[in-house]
Amino acid sequence: MDHIVRLDSRQEAALQAIAERFIAQHKGDPVKALKEMIVLNGHLQERLDALGTGRRGCALGS
Repeated sequence: MDHIVRLDSRQEAALQAIAERFIAQHKGDPVKALKEMIVLNGHLQERLDALGTGRRGCALGS
């Protein structure tokens, strides 16, 4: 699932600030923060997949 996102300078600055806060929450360790982000993304993907399955099931049952 390749998707290129283009950010303007305001969005880039906001993303940078959020990334810095996220790393700070992990005691300044970017590797630890990255691992946490991977885990969070995995959980979100599972939830999205479950929602998609439920929608397809409802559409087929209609």
